[in-house]
Amino acid sequence: MKRGGDLAITVLTGIVAIPLGLVIALLIRCTMGGPVLFRQTRTGLLGKEFEILKFRTMRDKRFPEEPDAPRITRLGDLLRRTSLDELPQLWNVARGEMGVIGPRPTLPEQVVHYSHRQRGRLDVRPGLTGWAQVQGRNSITWPERIELDLWYVRNRSLGLDLRILLLTVKVLLNPAGITAAGGVNPGFPAPTEPADTAAASAAAAAPAPTAVPTAAPEPAPAVIALPRQATGPRPVPPLRARPSRPAPVGAAVEEAS
Repeated sequence: MKRGGDLAITVLTGIVAIPLGLVIALLIRCTMGGPVLFRQTRTGLLGKEFEILKFRTMRDKRFPEEPDAPRITRLGDLLRRTSLDELPQLWNVARGEMGVIGPRPTLPEQVVHYSHRQRGRLDVRPGLTGWAQVQGRNSITWPERIELDLWYVRNRSLGLDLRILLLTVKVLLNPAGITAAGGVNPGFPAPTEPADTAAASAAAAAPAPTAVPTAAPEPAPAVIALPRQATGPRPVPPLRARPSRPAPVGAAVEEAS
């Protein structure tokens, strides 16, 4: 039933999407040259890989180390802000590689780091839009997005899908969360070690907090000297006292205590 709904939405959307896509393809060809489409391998249902399609939004690199941000053209920025760069993915839906609603497909190098629980995200077809998309898109972290997607997988229903469609329209009319703070999307955390182990390693690499007490004054002088400073100078002994027998150290300690 869900697959039939995906095909129906694809056909109805295609009435507008095909002419609009041809115009966009022509503009890309005139401003950036070929190719018009950007292709990338993603992971879909049950871990099966497929080639996702997008309209190209960046020009070619002028030098090997050139970052991505300066390569985004004005047309590319417009396509991203309006999500029109995702329009070719209707073909992925028609081919059965994606659905209209579901978790966004991620890169294979991200999927290899999924835990057994997180792989539950692959139990449904990836979608053009999804629960995580309408909750913040790239403004939220990957762990948060995965949790939202897992919640969708557990609670998916026709009613929830209709809600996501309505929220998607709202997001498209008022774009937000396309990129994270600073204009850079957060990378996927590659948990090569558990978070608590990583935290322990970071703590071990930092200066040891026990090093501070070793620099403190030695206890004996401190205990003896500080009370004297607090209580004032020690009384001067009478001149007739025998100078050859000074007061024992033990007396000072007792006075200080």
